Amino acid sequence: MTTRLDYAHVAPGGAKALSSVYGYVSQSGLSPVLVDLVYLRVSQINNCAYCLDLHTRDLLKRGVKVEKIALVQAWAEAGSLFDERERAALAWAESVTNVASTGVPEADFVAVSAVFNEKEVADLTIAISLMNAYNRMGVSFRKTPQAVAEASMPTA
Repeated sequence: MTTRLDYAHVAPGGAKALSSVYGYVSQSGLSPVLVDLVYLRVSQINNCAYCLDLHTRDLLKRGVKVEKIALVQAWAEAGSLFDERERAALAWAESVTNVASTGVPEADFVAVSAVFNEKEVADLTIAISLMNAYNRMGVSFRKTPQAVAEASMPTA
């Protein structure tokens, strides 16, 4: 994989704006693990290799077991492995990310609103939207995942 362009270098103001939103989400009060699970699920839907690698590493650093990370894509079939808030957030992430096909129906909004307060729903939606933006940047410009960069490094 060869990076097409370094958007942070050629559009530093845009990269800084995205980073500011990332900082907002980090300070929003949502659980960092929940946010990273959502970031990972959105990145799975969008096939963003860079973000898949990054958020898997982040979840591992936060102490999330690899078995749980492996089942994020099939969270609905994973029973109690994901708690009520995680399941609601992941369902909302899928509906919002697939907006062109889902239209984000009322039932999905009602379901997420039953578990999160209004500010949390707004913050969660900002996080989902941000990751969709980052995924589009990563995929469009072929941002190299850390795992790929490490695998291509010469061994001593």
